[in-house]
Amino acid sequence: MNPLNNIKRFLRYNLIRIKRLSGNPRALSGGIAIGVLIGLTPTMPLHTPLIISLALVTRTSVISGILVSWLVCNPLTFFPIYYISVTLGNYLTPYEINFQKVQMLLAQLADGSGFQASINILTALGIEAIIVLLVGGFVFSLPFSFLSYYLAVPFFTKRQAKRHKITPEATNTL
Repeated sequence: MNPLNNIKRFLRYNLIRIKRLSGNPRALSGGIAIGVLIGLTPTMPLHTPLIISLALVTRTSVISGILVSWLVCNPLTFFPIYYISVTLGNYLTPYEINFQKVQMLLAQLADGSGFQASINILTALGIEAIIVLLVGGFVFSLPFSFLSYYLAVPFFTKRQAKRHKITPEATNTL
């Protein structure tokens, strides 16, 4: 089977799952924004716990956050996410790390060593490297997170209106 077909199938399947989510449009959109925010940061082994924590604190949808995180952070996007995070982090912080360290990290994360091994790899990079990655990652992901929220609110509002056959204006009071 063609690998491109597998990717299309994965994307289509998860987009359908997102469309089928029900609940408060703002809570679903908040979950999507959190999923994009965390999914586009180089916090690979911690994505799910971070999304669950942030979604619970902000009372948004955990499920929509995790689904979107899987869409934006996958084996095809690991390299660009880490590369952009390192580049921005090196520019914005007084620290500088070389990309060879990050490539070793990516290789070990991609082989699926497990959660504890991933945490050990991250801590071995050192605090300066972690600061560079986190600062660069959050600066990169923040605009996409805001954009995803403001695109998702009308989407879920219209979906809810279709389901309940009510006007979109009435859903703003929900």
